[in-house]
Amino acid sequence: MPKTTTRKSEKPVEELTYEEALAELESIVETLEGEQSQLEEAIKLFERGQTLAAQCVSLLEAARLKVKQVAGDDISDFEEETE
Repeated sequence: MPKTTTRKSEKPVEELTYEEALAELESIVETLEGEQSQLEEAIKLFERGQTLAAQCVSLLEAARLKVKQVAGDDISDFEEETE
């Protein structure tokens, strides 16, 4: 059964941790994929999702820079394993 569109609390995106933002983003995607929402509600969810995605990217970039500062030039880019 799809989740309803009601959200527990809508904290400002800037105050969310990466994990909170990602969890809310996943919930929004699930809601948009699984429910026949009213157009206005779907647009609001989409806009919130875009903002959450941008916040996740920003937080990941900040974490990457922090790791780079700590590790210096000793880190290398992650390479995806291929099967």
